[in-house]
Amino acid sequence: MAHTFLLEIGLEEMPAHVVTPAIKQLVKRTADYLKEERVDYDEIKPFSTPRRLAVLITGLADKQRDISESVKGPAKKIAQDAEGNWSKAAIGFTRGQGLTTDDITFKEIKGTEYVYVDKFIAGEPVATVLAGLKDVITAMTFPTMMKWSTHHFQYIRPIRWLVALLDADVIPFSILDVTTDRNTRGHRFLGKDISIATAADYEGDLTSEFVIADADKRKSMIKTQIDKLAADHGWTVNVDAGLLEEVNNLVEWPTAFAGSFDEKYLTIPEKVLITSMRDHQRFFYARDAQGQLLPTFISVRNGNDHDLQNVVSGNEKVLTARLEDAMFFYTEDQKKTIADYVDRLKTVSFHDKISTMAEKMSRVKAIAGVLAKHVGLNDAQTKAVLRASEIYKFDLVTGMVGEFAELQGVMGEKYALLQGEDPAVAQAIREHYEPISADGALPASVPGAVLALADKFDSILTFFAAGMIPSGSNDPYALRRQATGIVRIAQDQQWSLPVADLAQAFVAAETTANVAPKLDQAGQIDALVNFIKDRIRKILRSAKQRHDIIDAVTAGSSSDVLQIFTAADILASHADDANFKDVIESLTRVIRLAQKAPAEVAATTVDPALFENDSEGQLHQGVATVATAAKDGLTALYTALADIQPVIAAYFDATMVMAKDDAVRNNRLAELSRLADLALALGDLDQLVVK
Repeated sequence: MAHTFLLEIGLEEMPAHVVTPAIKQLVKRTADYLKEERVDYDEIKPFSTPRRLAVLITGLADKQRDISESVKGPAKKIAQDAEGNWSKAAIGFTRGQGLTTDDITFKEIKGTEYVYVDKFIAGEPVATVLAGLKDVITAMTFPTMMKWSTHHFQYIRPIRWLVALLDADVIPFSILDVTTDRNTRGHRFLGKDISIATAADYEGDLTSEFVIADADKRKSMIKTQIDKLAADHGWTVNVDAGLLEEVNNLVEWPTAFAGSFDEKYLTIPEKVLITSMRDHQRFFYARDAQGQLLPTFISVRNGNDHDLQNVVSGNEKVLTARLEDAMFFYTEDQKKTIADYVDRLKTVSFHDKISTMAEKMSRVKAIAGVLAKHVGLNDAQTKAVLRASEIYKFDLVTGMVGEFAELQGVMGEKYALLQGEDPAVAQAIREHYEPISADGALPASVPGAVLALADKFDSILTFFAAGMIPSGSNDPYALRRQATGIVRIAQDQQWSLPVADLAQAFVAAETTANVAPKLDQAGQIDALVNFIKDRIRKILRSAKQRHDIIDAVTAGSSSDVLQIFTAADILASHADDANFKDVIESLTRVIRLAQKAPAEVAATTVDPALFENDSEGQLHQGVATVATAAKDGLTALYTALADIQPVIAAYFDATMVMAKDDAVRNNRLAELSRLADLALALGDLDQLVVK
C-alpha cells in the first residue's frame, strides 16, 4: 500500500532570501535520507512560506526494502588455522555482519577460497524510519543561525510547531520542547490554527485559512495580479525575477496593489527612484508606452483586500519620505565641486592598515598608467582612464551615496556628467565596480575595464601586503570576487595579463610616483599569482574543463590569464588526436630531465660542437623551429611541438642525456631546458592524464 507523508517545520518569520534555498535543502536532505534508508517513494513536493518549510511525500512504501546479499570476508587461509579453527579475523567479520561463524560458506575466486556469508535484513516499517527525519531537520544549515530561550540548539529562526503525518497517523518525535502533532497554523492575521486530518489534506486546509503554501502557485498569483493592474492602467511593468522571488517569500496570502507619488520626484535620476522603490521598499515600478518612468508603484500585501486603501496610503507616505530625502541630497550634493569631494577623501580611510581613499586613488592612477600602455590604449582612452583614476571614488562622500550606498559609482557617473566631465570618464567611474558579483555585468568601455582592473589589483596587493589574505570561507573584503573580476575582464577584452610581470611594474610605477604604501607589495607577487590562478581554476571547472588539463595549465610557467585559458582550449582540442599521448609523454620526459639541470647550466648557450650524434643536431634545429613558432602564439607552439615529437623520440633513443662528461651532459641539459621552457608555456604537461 502506498502512503502519503507530511512533514512541516513551523517557524518565526524567516528572512526572504533564506526561504527558497532552505526548502531546496530540506527536499534534498529528505531524499538523501530516504535513499540511505532504502525507502521507495514517487515524489517529494515542497511547500514554503515565510513561516513554514514542508514536504509532502507521495507513493511512500510500507517499509524499507529488505537486504539480501552475499558478503565477502577474508581468505580461507586467514579465516582458519591448520586445524580448522576459526581465527579472530573470521569471528570479527561475522560479528560485524550480525552473524556467527556457523553462517560461513566458502567460494573460490581465481584459485583462492574466501569466506562468504549470506546476509538478510528485513526492512523496518516506514513509520519507524520516518521518525529519523528529526535528524534531517536538526542537521540543516543556514547563512545565519540563532538560539532562543535557554536552548543551545541553533536554527534560522525559533521552531514553533512540527507536523509529521503518515496518512492520518502522527509520527512522534520532538525537537527541544516542540513535539510533532497534526496541528498547523493559518495566516498570522486572517487565519486560525488547523488540525489536519490526513497528510493529503495539507494544502487545501491551509488555503482555507489564507495560506498559499505552494511557492510556485503563490508566485504565479502575484505575477497575474501585477499584470492585471498594469493592463488596467496601460502601464508596462518589468516584473524583475529576483524581486518577485523576494516578495513571494514575504507573503502567505498575496494581494497586489498600486500607489503613486508626486511627479516632482521624477526630476531625481531614474536610478535613484528605482533603487528607492525596488531595493528599499520592494516595490515594482511602471513605465508608460514611451518607456518613461511613471510616478507609480506596485506592491504586494500579505493579506486580503480589506481596507486596502489604508495600506496604499501608508506605503505612499513611506516612499515619499525616502524620495524627499533623495531630492534633498541630490540638490545639496550639486552645491560642491568634484575637487571638494576628492579633497575630503584625504580623511576617509580605505583601511586603517593600508591608507586613505585618496592615497588609494593615487596608487590606482599609477597602476592604470601601466595597464593603459600594456593593453595599447590610444591617447583619448589613456587620458580618460587617468582622469577617472584621479576622481573615481569622489561620490563616496556625497550625501546621496551616504544614504543610498548601493548607488556608489552610479551617482559618480551622474555627478561627473553634471559637472562637465568627459562622458568616457563618467562611464569609467560607474564601471570600475564591475563585476559586482561573480557572474555580474562587465565594463562595456575600455577605460572602464582598465580602471576596474587597476582598482582590483591595488585592493588585492595591498590587502595581501597588510596580511589580510582570505582563508577558508573567510573573505571579508571580497578579494576572491575582485580576482574573479580581473580574470573575467581579461577574457572579455581578450587582453594579455601576465600577472607577475605586471605586478612588478605596478610596484615600480608607484615607487616612481612616490605613492607606494609602506607595505611589502613586491613580496606578495607570488601569492597574487596563485590567488588569480585559483580563480582561473574555478572558472575552468565551471566550464566543465578536464581536471587534469586545469591542473596542467595552472601549474605551468605562465602567469598570463589569457594565455592560461588559451592553453586549456588548445590541450582540450588536441586531447583526442592520435599522437597526443606520444607528444605529451615525449615533452613530459623532456621537462623531467630539464628539472635536473642546475640553474646556471639551464641558462647556458647550447654548443653544437659538443654534439656526438646526428639526433642532437636534429633536435637543436627542431628547438629553434619551435622557438620561432612560439612567437606566433600557443596554437603555433603546440603544432611545432607535436611536429618534432618523432625527433625527440629519436633523440632519446640515440642519446644518453646524463653523460659522464660534464661538458656534454650540461650541453644536453641546456638543450632540454630550452625545449622544456617552451613546452611549459602550455602548462605542466606532467599533470596530464594520457592513455
